Amino acid sequence: MNKKLALVSGIASLVLTACASQQERVTASGSYSYVKSTERTRLQVPADLDSPEFSNDFAIPDVNQPDSEQLIGRNLEVVPPSLVIPLVTGSHVQEGSKGATVLLDQVKDSESLDKTIWNSLIGYLEDRNVAVENFDPATGQLKTGWMVINPKDEEGSWFDWSSDTETPAKGQYRFQLEMKPHGRTAQLTVSLMDFEQGQASLADLTSMQRRRDEVSVLNRVIGHYEYLNQLETNQRIAMIRQGLGMEMGFDADGNPAFVVDSKYDIAWPRIQLVLRKLGFNVKDLDKSNGLIFVQYTDENVSWWKNVFSSDKAQLLDYDEYRLKITNLGEKTAITFMNNESEPFDAKMVTKLFKPFEQVMTEDGLDI
Repeated sequence: MNKKLALVSGIASLVLTACASQQERVTASGSYSYVKSTERTRLQVPADLDSPEFSNDFAIPDVNQPDSEQLIGRNLEVVPPSLVIPLVTGSHVQEGSKGATVLLDQVKDSESLDKTIWNSLIGYLEDRNVAVENFDPATGQLKTGWMVINPKDEEGSWFDWSSDTETPAKGQYRFQLEMKPHGRTAQLTVSLMDFEQGQASLADLTSMQRRRDEVSVLNRVIGHYEYLNQLETNQRIAMIRQGLGMEMGFDADGNPAFVVDSKYDIAWPRIQLVLRKLGFNVKDLDKSNGLIFVQYTDENVSWWKNVFSSDKAQLLDYDEYRLKITNLGEKTAITFMNNESEPFDAKMVTKLFKPFEQVMTEDGLDI
């Protein structure tokens, strides 16, 4: 019986907590009688007596905020400060910044950084049916229509209860994007321009409430940006791991080469996986110039002995090679060269083709 009573009491307490008002969830519990306290009169010392020494060790410093006199009792929120969470690779927060601002570095060269950020932001707004009232890429500004701020969408703590009876808040925001002179770092800032929740308006918000709202929206935008990056990365990894078609052909200079049925950005890492599977060690590489410097390290691999009759020769008369990877648009060329950058002849390339094609077309290579 006692156990049942305890269980019912616990459930009742949980329900009461869930139904607590928003103010009760962000303010301290207990008595607020201290707000009625008055400052004691300073000790009055008669003129004919010596005054004792007074210390200011326990003096309460003044709060230099315009609304500090109102931030007492129930008006004082005790929730932790909102922090910008730089989830995106290459993102960070500028030290000392008080606004809802994040710095984003360029990590891929397929498109300009500002275009990537704007596409992600507009996509986020479209997913949530939020209108774009004004967008001017030249000045780096975007102003949204009304955005409903639903606390249930937040990834908060388990105790972050919300009452279904509360009037949802909504706001309009301005996003400001400033590019650094070198063009590889951008600063994204969110500002709350208008606010409504029941009878409350923007003027009714304290500076802390306003910052918390701005940071909340910015963190959602950052989270969406990182989600797209991860999605693109996963899709790219899947394309790299799957088999790619390959045929004999010529590179841009007319040298005999392997022609891979894939774009350069996918073929480049795939070729490295193939080389590793075939017993090559990549000593150095230069993606901008399309060069891979390799050394054959596993003379016991059967495919190589089948290509060359002499077991004593390591990759003919030398053991270091260079591969020239050339972008052919929708395809990619692989040219084999010796350590003097002299291309292999057609006969040698033909002998190498079959084992390379077998691994290049194989699905599920480990990364």
